[in-house]
Amino acid sequence: MVKKKSCSSKCKTKKAAAQIASSEGQTPLDDPANITAISPELQTTSQGQLGFPDRVYLLASVIFQNNHLEKPAAHRLVNYGKERGLLLPEVKDDFMQRTAYELAFNTLKYQELLEDIMIDSCFYLTQIMPDDQMSLVAVMLYDFQDRKFLPWQRQGEDEIIQEVRDVESYLLRFKTKLAASLARCRIKHDLPSIECILPESVKMRQERSSSLPLHAWVNTLKSSLDEVQRVLKSAGFSQVKSVGQLEGETFCQDLHCGDILVFPAQLKAQLYSTKLLSNHKLIIQDKSCGLGPNAVCSLLPEDGDVLMVGSFSGLTVSHTASLIAAKHEANGKNQPTVYVCVGDCTSGQREELQQIVTAMGCKNVKLIPEDFQSLDKWGDKRLQKVRIILLTPKCSVSAVSNPVEFILQENGDTDLLQDLSQGSIAQSKLEALVAQQRKDIHHALKFPKVLAVVYSTCSSYPLENEEVVSRALEQANFRSEQEGEPKQANFRLSPSPFSILGHAEDPEETDPFFMLESSEESNGCFLAVLKREPEPEVKEAPHDVLVRANAKGILDRIGSKQLTRKEQRGHTNRMPKTTQAHTSVSSQSKTQETKGGNGTTLFGHQEFTDRQQPSQGQAKALRMQVLKNTVSSSFSFSKQESTSSSIKENNTPKKSITPVFNITTSTSTHPTTLLAPLARPRRAHQEVLKPVVLTLPPVHFPSFLPPQHSRTRFSPSFNYNKWRSPAPTVPRSRSSLPDAVVKSRPLF
Repeated sequence: MVKKKSCSSKCKTKKAAAQIASSEGQTPLDDPANITAISPELQTTSQGQLGFPDRVYLLASVIFQNNHLEKPAAHRLVNYGKERGLLLPEVKDDFMQRTAYELAFNTLKYQELLEDIMIDSCFYLTQIMPDDQMSLVAVMLYDFQDRKFLPWQRQGEDEIIQEVRDVESYLLRFKTKLAASLARCRIKHDLPSIECILPESVKMRQERSSSLPLHAWVNTLKSSLDEVQRVLKSAGFSQVKSVGQLEGETFCQDLHCGDILVFPAQLKAQLYSTKLLSNHKLIIQDKSCGLGPNAVCSLLPEDGDVLMVGSFSGLTVSHTASLIAAKHEANGKNQPTVYVCVGDCTSGQREELQQIVTAMGCKNVKLIPEDFQSLDKWGDKRLQKVRIILLTPKCSVSAVSNPVEFILQENGDTDLLQDLSQGSIAQSKLEALVAQQRKDIHHALKFPKVLAVVYSTCSSYPLENEEVVSRALEQANFRSEQEGEPKQANFRLSPSPFSILGHAEDPEETDPFFMLESSEESNGCFLAVLKREPEPEVKEAPHDVLVRANAKGILDRIGSKQLTRKEQRGHTNRMPKTTQAHTSVSSQSKTQETKGGNGTTLFGHQEFTDRQQPSQGQAKALRMQVLKNTVSSSFSFSKQESTSSSIKENNTPKKSITPVFNITTSTSTHPTTLLAPLARPRRAHQEVLKPVVLTLPPVHFPSFLPPQHSRTRFSPSFNYNKWRSPAPTVPRSRSSLPDAVVKSRPLF
């Protein structure tokens, strides 16, 4: 079939190939303006676009070899050899490295189309080349058709690699047949441009990547937001309110992160002219990388440190350190330490990270060379003050529109390039990523002194986002119940500061997960905040407080019902004789209580219902207070007894007599024994006494009284024709009697 297809291609003329080549749409690398903006080394001439240096092609071929899609033997058209995992050639220039990865990534996206062109044009069958060089052929073929099959032009001082020049000469000899094969493929599939052959998700990301605005955060260790804005305005930039208004030399402040400024994509060269980038005052970095540091800064307490775990760059570490340093410098506090776990990084990555942190002016960053899983959550002295963990694990980067640039800048997994070029992640790779994410978040939740864990990814798969967090919370809470850990060990989802910002009017309706959808304005990301539940307040019942206090002997055993027999005997022996005498008087006075019609006992305007009878201890305390009042007003008691006996003799109707004196209750201060846990006794209801007028019934005296009683004082309320009975002798001084008693005393 391949031979028949190649024979039919001979009927195609050079004119058809030229027409297809001239009508072919441009890719991002086709536009000379875009390439010039990427690097000043790439220029255009009247003959066409200059090619890349030989080392860029060689590096791109190795990247393609390690990541290309290997088909089954029955469907394999081009063999690239069996070698994988090759070491990348050393490239000191960051631009050359990034260009090589972009070239390899584009080749991966069009691998199927390029193989069809090589087979249809008979290039693969007629050119005898080793299989290990076919990766270089694929990379250079993509660049060849991308430049509309124009010959390469290089500068004289570029390094010459003979292997690259040999492949170049082969392609130039077959350029007409290669262009014709591409034309037939486009006619067959009705493709206005070769981008239309890509999956819809890949094509959409490619379109968004060309228009993504630049996000840059202000390094507060080198400058301030006001200073940066002032420099930009002096350089001709104007500030607008939103990203949708960005056009020309404009910038705006990000909606979620106040320290991030947004610029149009084509203004990178103008920003370098302000020297803000070269002086490390303004750092270009994707917005998704700045959300985590801002969340950590808002959650970190004054005396806490931060632990960073996962896949990130020195820029993310510097951003976190600068935000924390600026916050605590404003509060006059010592700068917290940002610990960075670099156990999974290579020596080159560690050295690069340290260089970036030093260049940014960060002095509160310390690297931990151990693996995160090997860190002792209990005994590591370095982590005793860590209160927040920023976890940015390796993820699928499926929510990023420019994955190559993002992976290179944030030390991501380059093995994902092949899957990202096809628009989906292989199930085996996705499961491996999720397993590592669960392992990391489970270990982060075990640190006993950590108050919150900030989990952030750049994935669009719920399997890496909501499901990982929800399952981690369930297992952490279940583990705490099984191991008997206190309640405060549990974690719960808490809305992030960015979620609350979007629902300022009603924060209760905020989603605990913050998700930023991929769009033309920014890449997508996911962020969740897992906060440790505060220690529950233990409200002890009143009777439990009494039990615990009486056990310690500090409250004189308040709240007990009764004394033991031994304590009662000792208590009775210790009472003074006067108190015992007064107790007998109190018992006599108690017999004079009267009861109302509803069964309520009236005793000095103090009411006790049948359902609220005082306890034994309260009754004793009540009687003791009655004794004190009785001694001071014994005259009134004697007078009442005399009056009562007189009423009984005359068979007058029985009336209730309200005492004039006030009777109050007090709590006994004598020790008692607590027999059982009891509730605190309820204090009896007290009423304020009011003065009353004592009216006694008329009393008849015999007519044979001696004349010396003629000077007896009459009461105004009595009958003036009757003599008043004399009061008994009071064995106390007049000064100790109440005013009411003194006024009613007869004068002799």
